[in-house]
Parts: sequence; structure tokens; C-alpha cells
Amino acid sequence: MTAPVFSTLGCRLNAYETEAMKELAAGAGLTGAVIVNTCAVTAEAVRKAKQEIRKLARENPGAAVIVTGCAAQTEPETFAAMPEVTRVIGNTEKMQAQTWATLRAPDLIGVTEKVMVDDIMSVRETAGHLIDGFGRHRAYVQVQNGCDHRCTFCIIPYGRGNSRSVPAGVVVEQIKRLVGKGFAEVVLTGVDLTSWGADLPGLPRLGDLVMQILRLVPDLARLRISSIDSIEADPALMGAIASEPRLMPHLHLSLQAGDDMILKRMKRRHLRDDAIAFCEEARRLRPDMIFGADIIAGFPTETDDMFANSLKLIDDCSLTFLHVFPYSARKGTPAARMPAVKGPVVKARAAQLRAAGDAALQRHLAAQIGQTHAILMEGSRMGRTEQFTEVRFEVDQPEGQIVAARIMAAAGTHLLA
Repeated sequence: MTAPVFSTLGCRLNAYETEAMKELAAGAGLTGAVIVNTCAVTAEAVRKAKQEIRKLARENPGAAVIVTGCAAQTEPETFAAMPEVTRVIGNTEKMQAQTWATLRAPDLIGVTEKVMVDDIMSVRETAGHLIDGFGRHRAYVQVQNGCDHRCTFCIIPYGRGNSRSVPAGVVVEQIKRLVGKGFAEVVLTGVDLTSWGADLPGLPRLGDLVMQILRLVPDLARLRISSIDSIEADPALMGAIASEPRLMPHLHLSLQAGDDMILKRMKRRHLRDDAIAFCEEARRLRPDMIFGADIIAGFPTETDDMFANSLKLIDDCSLTFLHVFPYSARKGTPAARMPAVKGPVVKARAAQLRAAGDAALQRHLAAQIGQTHAILMEGSRMGRTEQFTEVRFEVDQPEGQIVAARIMAAAGTHLLA
């Protein structure tokens, strides 16, 4: 029988969980199946999931098609109705060994109950199935899952459940194993990373976890934290930014908009000035700090002036890496009931944001020319700086190693060394 075919859509956390599912599927002896790990962040993400399912079903005739991930969790009936789909499993079920034991190909023949999706809001613990080594040279460690907040545009809490944290001791031990395997860089990931610890004894904060990792794993060369909510940045995290050179100077911020009225209608917990103040303080503490950010274009009720405030935020916060999302109504969210911005306007505003983001990236690249960076090699001729900027080389370098190199030029969206 053939090995399972896995397809991952959406975020880095999904990619992490796909690696865990590969181990679970192998342990259960699953063969001859296609597993699609879906994303639900936008209506377009769901459309792409359906497209991927149909494509893989055509390419793997006769294979059982198992659909999981956030879209499967939030709208299981959508995928159960697809003739290509054999089974739909939820985000909790996909991380459980017993689920995969029931998914072996013989057990799927003539299956009548297609949906295995429980109430994710009842889940109180993060799945304990940790993996060693997702990524060839940079390891990703899931320390948190779920979200307790209810932004009006977001369906993800209904796909991921409430916030759950992995205890610090478990995280530290895994990172020690990863460093022992040769990983030079570890990235902490989660759905709402800055809420880490709120459900643990003593109510530790993300900054406490960062400091504990750096103290107890002295051989770890580089630590990154993925997307954070800047309004939840705690004093220990700011202290780590100021004092810990092994904490990389790149933060991706969940900003979403730059206009106070839109932020309130999104039910965000920060205002425009809060975002600007955070970026100024982080850069004061760490002058080489750079920022990425998520920005939504065309949120319901957004006027031209409101949009202009979001556009201006790129300069006011000195953003470098921009992720632009044209607003997409998600059924069941409060924002879907608000007065919509016309589609062509949404598209035009997204294009303006992307153009401004491209210009900001070019300014950052130009400023690196002549500087020397420590670059983690992800391939023989490609690596990333401390600020996560891509660098390409003309000659081979040792993969997985951190090399010092002088930046000679910029080309496109990367640097040359």
C-alpha cells in the first residue's frame, strides 16, 4: 500500500500539526489515504480547501480522503457533503492517536458516519503530542493553542477553541532535545501567543517563558517568537527584547487596522496610538528590531479616511513585512452583519497596502547593504538574517549553520551576500 499523502493549507501552526499527524498516521499503520489539513481564516481559504480536495482525489483514485483542520472544525457539513470526502475529523481529534487507529483504510470502506468533530470549546488542554524537528534547520515549537478573544471578523476561535498553554517545563525539555539534534534556531508558535500562561498555575506570561528558555537552554543560538498581540506584551518580554541578544529582533504584530473606530468595531483591544507606542518602545530597547504586521483592507464601514489611517500606520510603526488580507465575511461572525465595503474598493485598498508594504521592504533591504549579518542557512545558498530577511549567496554555505556575511546588494525581495 502507498504512504499517506498530506496537504497543508494555512498557518505555520497547521504545518506543525501536519508533521505531528504524519507520526500519528505512521504509528497507526495508515496507508492509501489523502489527508487535507484545512484553513478557515477567510472564505477564500475554504474555497481553496475544496479545490485541493478535488485535485488530490483526482490524482489519487481510490484513496480515502480525510479532511481536518480549522475549516473542517467550523463547517464539517460542508466537507461531509463532498462526494470525494471519506471522513471529516476535528482539530482535537486529529491530534489523538486513537483517531488514527480508526482511520486505517480497511476501516473506512463503506463508512456511514463521516464526521468525527466534537465541541472544541470543551477542550481544556493542549494536545501533548510534541514532535522533534519540524523544519530542516529551524524548529517550530507549539506552546499555545486556541483563543479567548472574539474579534468580530474572526472565525478561528471556533476552529481552535479556547486558549490552552503548554507548561514551561515541557517546552524547555523539547527545546533541549531540538538543540541536541543540531537545531540552531527555535520559533515559538501559537494561535494567540501572548496569552500563553493565563491558564497555568501562577499565571506566568510569555516573557517569563522566553527568559526561562534562554536561561535553561544556554546552547540555543537563536530564539524567535511568532505573531503576537502587542497590547499583551508583558514587562518580562520587553526586558528580554532589551537584554537578550539570542532573542531575534523581528516581531510579527497582529494589528489588523490603523483607525480607532475600525479597531473598536473589530473588537480589538488596542488603539492606533497603542500600536505606535509599542513599536517605538521595542525599537528604543532594541534599535535593530523590525516588524511585520497583519492588516485587513476594506473592513465593513471603512471609509476612505479610515483606510488612510491604516495606510499611514505602515510609516508610523515603521513596518517592514506586511501581510495584507482583503476583508472576507465569515458566516456567523458579527462583522458579517455589518455594512460591507464594495468588492472593487476592497481590492483597490488591498493593492495600495501591498504597494506601500513593498516600498517599506525595499527601504529595509537598501539599509542592509554594507552591513554584516549572522545568517542561518536554510539551504546551500539561501538563509535568513536575525531580522528574518532572506539572503542569497553566490557560493555554497554549510546548511543549518549560522554564517557571518557582508551584504553586497539587494535584488527583488531579498539580499545578496
